[in-house]
Amino acid sequence: MQSKFSPQELQAEEWLKKVTDDRLFAASILKHRDAPPSGVCFHAQQVAEKSLKAFLVFHKKWFPKIHEVDALWEMCREIDGSFDQIKEDILFLTEFYTEVRYPGDYQEYSWEEAEKSFDAALHIEEFILNKIHAEK
Repeated sequence: MQSKFSPQELQAEEWLKKVTDDRLFAASILKHRDAPPSGVCFHAQQVAEKSLKAFLVFHKKWFPKIHEVDALWEMCREIDGSFDQIKEDILFLTEFYTEVRYPGDYQEYSWEEAEKSFDAALHIEEFILNKIHAEK
C-alpha cells in the first residue's frame, strides 16, 4: 500500500510527533507543578525548535544541527515572510535551551515565566501547523 504522504511530509510528521511529546511534558508540569518551572521553559523551547524544523523539512530545506530557535526562525522567514508574526515569541523562547540545561548557566524561572513560555510555544506550534496544513 502506497503512503498518501510525500517523503518530506512524513519527515515533517515525525518532527511534529516530537513537538507533541514536548508540549505534553510542559503541560503536565504546569498542571501538576511536580517539577521545577524551568522544565516547562525547556520543553516550550523544544516545541518551538522542533516545529521550526518540521517546517524546514516540509520545505526540503537543510538546517544545521542547532538548537537556536532564532536562527531556525530566520531560515523559515526566508521561505515565508509571514514568520515575522511569531518573532516576539521566538525571541522570548531563545534563552531557554542553554539556560536551563547546563550547570553554572542554570537560572531559576517563575511559574509566570513558565506559563508565558508555554503560551509562546503554543502560538508558534499553531502558526506552523496552519502553514504546513495549508500547503499540503
